[in-house]
Amino acid sequence: MLEKAQQTQYRLPSGLTHRGFLALQIALLLIAPVAAGQNSDGARSWLAGDHHIHGRYSADYDETTMPPTPIIGGDSSYPTYVNALMARHFGLSWMVTTDHGGPNHSKLNLEKAYPELLHSREVISDLIQFYGMELDTPGAEHSSLIIPHSDHEHHTLYDLESRFAEEDAFPEDEARDTEAFMLEALRYMGGIPLPPLVLANHPSRSARDLGVYGANSPQELRDWNDAAPQVAVGMEGAPGHQANAINPDGSADTSGVRGGYRRYPTMGGFDQMTARLGGFWDSMLGEGRRWWITANSDSHANWREGGTDFWPGEYSKTYVFSAKTYDDILKGIRHGRVFVTTGDLISELYVTAGAWGDEATIGGTLSVSEGGEVDVTVRLRDPEGPNYRDERPQVARVDLIVGEIVGSPADRSLDTNPTTRVVQRFTEEDWTRDGEYVSMTVTLDDVHHDGYLRVRGTNTSEEEPSTDPRGEDPWSDLWFYSNPIFIEVR
Repeated sequence: MLEKAQQTQYRLPSGLTHRGFLALQIALLLIAPVAAGQNSDGARSWLAGDHHIHGRYSADYDETTMPPTPIIGGDSSYPTYVNALMARHFGLSWMVTTDHGGPNHSKLNLEKAYPELLHSREVISDLIQFYGMELDTPGAEHSSLIIPHSDHEHHTLYDLESRFAEEDAFPEDEARDTEAFMLEALRYMGGIPLPPLVLANHPSRSARDLGVYGANSPQELRDWNDAAPQVAVGMEGAPGHQANAINPDGSADTSGVRGGYRRYPTMGGFDQMTARLGGFWDSMLGEGRRWWITANSDSHANWREGGTDFWPGEYSKTYVFSAKTYDDILKGIRHGRVFVTTGDLISELYVTAGAWGDEATIGGTLSVSEGGEVDVTVRLRDPEGPNYRDERPQVARVDLIVGEIVGSPADRSLDTNPTTRVVQRFTEEDWTRDGEYVSMTVTLDDVHHDGYLRVRGTNTSEEEPSTDPRGEDPWSDLWFYSNPIFIEVR
């Protein structure tokens, strides 16, 4: 029955409330735990996931006690297995539990949250469930901290959170809230036997304007990547809280702001650091940095219950080309074998760059002779079935974007790459369709510079993603982005 539920769209039966639906799902789970049986045979495929999910151990705190007492369920009320059950229901193969920190939260994680995760893994055993947290990042906004799966993963997180989380210390330690302390933390993480991953969450949520950044600056993110290039590997391209403009009855909240970006808005649902063509992301890629983007729900409370969030997988998905194992999924993220999409606009994306019999795919590197040609093929799956809004969005356009490797800037606050441009805009007239699959090709001639290429697409007519107005329906404004392929000229 759970298998059937996973394959159908999220429609509440007549007379059944959202809470009633959850209760039914949990009751079914207790009667018949989800069996394993989807363990990987080693073959890689596109696996959808979410690395930013909150549960009931994202606590609030009673500060009238000393030390402050955690209020379980204060920030998010869902047990881990409910998040896992809904993630699986909405088509995810992997997820990361990322509860907020606070005073002595490392102890709460170790003694309460981790045993609940183990239970969730046991009863929903065909879903890969990583242990992690939303790090209260020293000197910055939040970040997803993803711990490699191992027998000592709980001790690893306890060690990192108790040592480095800004808010874990009690009494408060102001020395923890500095960029220098974060760099110390990253160097430490890079030196342990199984290094974790760190992804900057909602990097421009505190930005005051376009290019006027807040808690996360371009220089700071460059410093992170320099300190631990195999740990600090990227950022949220599309933040969570995308249901901020939807009322519980499904109507529009005209005051709602996508992503909670109340200063400078998102652009097509994506953070300005990603969405602006030739902007910060392209400046990082233009240095040759392997700096990747992701998307997630940042789920705390579902919009049907008055929250601002979609369930994990309901709207945003991060796809990793990976075998269905903990190690390979983490490796896939670390090496950029990732594309992201909103609204289930697409479900597979293959970008191939080829020259003289050699090929590279998303996250990879292609060598080409100076003056040579690069053949680029894009193949995507545009699903015929409905998404979780019970709509069938269609890809209207696909853009091939290229930029040059221009080297490290003298000004580490740089957030532009003027060489970045759209070299081809594909529409339906330019591609071939085979059922749900759409293919298109183009040749880049006379290649003389090291560079990169990446792909994005949309169901809109916008040539560039515009800023999102208050009250916008997120389902009407959908985009997907690939991570880059790098080109090395020899």
